[in-house]
Amino acid sequence: MEFLGYPADQWLPFTFAALMGLSILIYVCLDGFDLGVGVLVPLADEAEQDRMIASIGPFWDANETWLVLAIGLLLVAFPTAHGAILTALYLPVAIMLLGLILRGVAFEFRVKAPYKWKRAWTWAFFAGSLLTSLAQGYMLGLYIMGLISTPLTIGFALLCAVFLTVGYSFIGAAWLIGKAEGDLQSKAVNWCKGGVWGLILGIGAISLASPFVSTRIFDKWFTGPSLIYLAPLPIISGLLIVYIWSALRRLSVNPNKEIWGPFVAAMALFALSFLGMAYSFYPYVVPEQLTIYESASAPEALIIILVGTLFVLPTILAYTALSYYLFRGKATELRYD
Repeated sequence: MEFLGYPADQWLPFTFAALMGLSILIYVCLDGFDLGVGVLVPLADEAEQDRMIASIGPFWDANETWLVLAIGLLLVAFPTAHGAILTALYLPVAIMLLGLILRGVAFEFRVKAPYKWKRAWTWAFFAGSLLTSLAQGYMLGLYIMGLISTPLTIGFALLCAVFLTVGYSFIGAAWLIGKAEGDLQSKAVNWCKGGVWGLILGIGAISLASPFVSTRIFDKWFTGPSLIYLAPLPIISGLLIVYIWSALRRLSVNPNKEIWGPFVAAMALFALSFLGMAYSFYPYVVPEQLTIYESASAPEALIIILVGTLFVLPTILAYTALSYYLFRGKATELRYD
């Protein structure tokens, strides 16, 4: 079955790799900010903590759906790669799941449990958010290093764990600028100013490390015309960072203008970084080991899965967009009664 002249065993794996990449990118952007809000919770007082958690209340559960979709696509479309990746990342995946469970339970019990337990559940929510963020950063770092565990690669993965957590806290603070008011909004601006440096260092470390993982990636970036047509990526990224810093300075003076500017710019920065990484590792799904074409399921199976995906993906997009539309505006008190 051909599509635009490409045989099924070529366009189907590429399509599923693109869908999986899109799901991961949306997850990192959306669940990233609510994980970041969780990481920032200890920096606020109790009333501000209530407002912070309320700002993500209608969204966090739907945001995690994108992670389920991405892992599901990896399992059904690239089962060999799924086995290799999950085997190499078994421990951090288990820690991430533990963090997600702790975070979800704490979110519900913090509101419903007796007041004397509220503080304990707040710290549980923070711990779950921190564990999840660190685990995802560690997995990213080890993936970039080719899923090989050596003292050097583990050190880089730990560095990525810290930087991604700081990056999540930055976009979490940027989200709060748009959703909060008064003192909490002012605090969020200051948190953003501190977090932007971690974001810059994290993106810089990954960008510098990736080309040196293999000569293939280095050649893709620094030889021939690629050096020219890829130049817009770092240039636009630099301009976005300059805009973020300028917008934060303006927000310190006037908190009613550009409240969503840093958040949107941060999302764009994450997207550019993700595109750069996808370009670096294509066509490998397991770095330097398995390509998307080698590890893909049979075309007949992929066709059936694609039909289902064409129903599921628009549904997830629709209810995600609907939730953000319905709960737009400033955060209000989170209540269950």
